Amino acid sequence: MRGPILFAIMAALIVLVGESQSWNTALNIVNMGLISAIMALGVNMQWGYAGLFNIGVMGFVALGGLGCVLVSMPPTGEAWAAGGARVLLALAVGAGAIGAAILTWRKMPRGRLRGAAVAVVLIAGFLLFRYLFDPAVEAIEAVNPAQTGYLGGLGLPVIVAWPVGGLLAAGAAWIVGKTALGLRSDYLAIATLGIAEIIIAVLKNEDWLDRGVKNVIGVPRPVPYEIDLQQSASFVDWMQRWGFDPVVGSSIVVKLAYAGLFLAVLLILIWLMEMALKSPWGRMMRAIRDNETAAEAMGKNVTRRHLQIFILGSAVCGLAGAMMTTLDGQLTPGAYQPLRFTFLIWVMVIVGGSGSNWGSALGGMMIWFFWVEAEPIGKAMMDLITYPMADGSWLKGHLLDSVQHMRLLAMGLVLLLALRFAPRGLLPGR
Repeated sequence: MRGPILFAIMAALIVLVGESQSWNTALNIVNMGLISAIMALGVNMQWGYAGLFNIGVMGFVALGGLGCVLVSMPPTGEAWAAGGARVLLALAVGAGAIGAAILTWRKMPRGRLRGAAVAVVLIAGFLLFRYLFDPAVEAIEAVNPAQTGYLGGLGLPVIVAWPVGGLLAAGAAWIVGKTALGLRSDYLAIATLGIAEIIIAVLKNEDWLDRGVKNVIGVPRPVPYEIDLQQSASFVDWMQRWGFDPVVGSSIVVKLAYAGLFLAVLLILIWLMEMALKSPWGRMMRAIRDNETAAEAMGKNVTRRHLQIFILGSAVCGLAGAMMTTLDGQLTPGAYQPLRFTFLIWVMVIVGGSGSNWGSALGGMMIWFFWVEAEPIGKAMMDLITYPMADGSWLKGHLLDSVQHMRLLAMGLVLLLALRFAPRGLLPGR
């Protein structure tokens, strides 16, 4: 009964926030908590199923957000006319140069001539790529840079963008996995972190793709807009009939609609993962996690299975990134910080229970709750502690000023308590 009790406690905490602060705040916590739970599921697949130490989570989350922009935003016709075709041609040339270099390396016999031929192919391909790419990018970014200055997307429904974001993250994970999964665990962690930073740097600087640090705003929604609900006579009458303010009620209804979508995705993922974990494939993955040498001796292709689970986990993180961009309504590459998208997700997995899907979901909701509420709770505690102190006291001022740092203290305290009293997590995997 530990699982239902812990989830009931989590629900009670959400209700307490709704009653003491506001239901908008409580639903914001629920929505981001559900998205965080999905991210934690992705990391749990990699670590809890196969023992892969991936600390490049933010890169895959960012690619999911990029997929949301590329699919759901309307295309910028002038930008496409100015240089869209040339950019696509340049990208094709770059990919072709890499493919030609790989083919040259494989087909030619060993020796200095092979290395020289590969270098010539890469240099020639790079020069041709830049010749085509640079003028096209300048032309695209010159098209109304204050509002667009990028190619835009396909203008499709935003729900379609969620699996596309997962596919983008999966493609990047395949490239990373083919080059880094042969490394030892600590080197794998360094490699994934470095590649995630590269992805973020590209998103920040390639304005033609996603407007860079100028951000893409106005990402379409899968749910109604608040202003549309407020202008609907039937909705206003319904709110007034129940005694609610239509403005506040519209915001709550929209957040509830988001929560329903995110909860449905989370439950589907947990069901699929539970079925996979109980299958022969899941038992094989756990055997590889526990003893790679023994699994390999039994004829299992450990490297291939590691690549498989790395791609699946990254795809789930990319799906969560697309959902988060949809919830925010904008893509902000500068906001993808390791503290939020790597450290917090790992804390969620550790506290919830490594190898446990329900534990990861619980950890995602719980850690996000404390991340948001640490500052209000810390302020209330400091107000209580400093109440007897004289106004103007240096100690009182110092304690009140330290409230903004309570989040980091709370996360460290939660992690220490979990490691001390529940080292396998709140809901450990069996």
